[in-house]
Amino acid sequence: MSKSTSVLSALACTLIWGTTFIAQDTGMDFIGPYLFNGVRFFVGFLALLPFFLFIEKKNYKKELNKNKKKFLKYSILIGIFLFLGSALQQVSLQYTDVANAAFFTIFYVPMVPIIVFFLFKDKIHWSNWPSVILCIMGGYLLTNFYDATIRKGDTLVLLGAIFWALHIIYVGKLIKIFNLPLLIGLVQTIVVSSLSILVAIFFEEIIIDGIFKQTTQILYAGILSGGFAFVLQIYAQRNITPTPAAIIFSLEGVIATIAAWILLSQVLNINNIIGCIFIILGVLISQIVPELKIKKVK
Repeated sequence: MSKSTSVLSALACTLIWGTTFIAQDTGMDFIGPYLFNGVRFFVGFLALLPFFLFIEKKNYKKELNKNKKKFLKYSILIGIFLFLGSALQQVSLQYTDVANAAFFTIFYVPMVPIIVFFLFKDKIHWSNWPSVILCIMGGYLLTNFYDATIRKGDTLVLLGAIFWALHIIYVGKLIKIFNLPLLIGLVQTIVVSSLSILVAIFFEEIIIDGIFKQTTQILYAGILSGGFAFVLQIYAQRNITPTPAAIIFSLEGVIATIAAWILLSQVLNINNIIGCIFIILGVLISQIVPELKIKKVK
């Protein structure tokens, strides 16, 4: 897979994530956040299973022979990070609004290079830092956060951003070793689903009728976001390092804003438009500047 294909996969993933915020926010009208996530990710698992059977099954044993224990360890760890990130984000929507949640979630962008440096001592290209700053400024303007009130749910979103960052980092590490994006996707979705349903059994009321009332949100957030978007993320990270990948994924906020404009008839003000431009500039800088340096070296 070429880098351009990886970038396209990242953009497609971001497009799905951005439009899923609406489904997530309205998906808890009749059921709790953990049950919503549990069913959503199980639907994602079922959606991915036939693709694994037809595409990857014939090659997965060869890949796993490299180090089966390492694959299982990191795949389950990635699933746990995804469970914690998605659970904290979903629960936070009960205590804060979408604008706050979207803004504080974007903090995984600066967290990725910081965590990568301290955990692995990896060098970060200088162009990533102005890109990160542009993304944070863009998120601030995009979500109208300057008009927001800090709520207790915002702490949950910030904590969740740490796990989103760890998820991006370890997906990048795993896919570089094992070319099994669909199997990684299957493992992480079943881990998230199992843990979410387990928590729901203890802390939420299991309302079967409520699940059917949220069918549209669950199918959209499950098949597209919980299933295919996360696999697209894994495909993308084969040729994109974690920090630039996180910067591309920050376009999720731009997509969410455009989706709200189109689907919910929300008006975009000048600050929203400037915020979109800042994030797009941040993404372009992170992708183009390192390539210019490589061409000069050649």
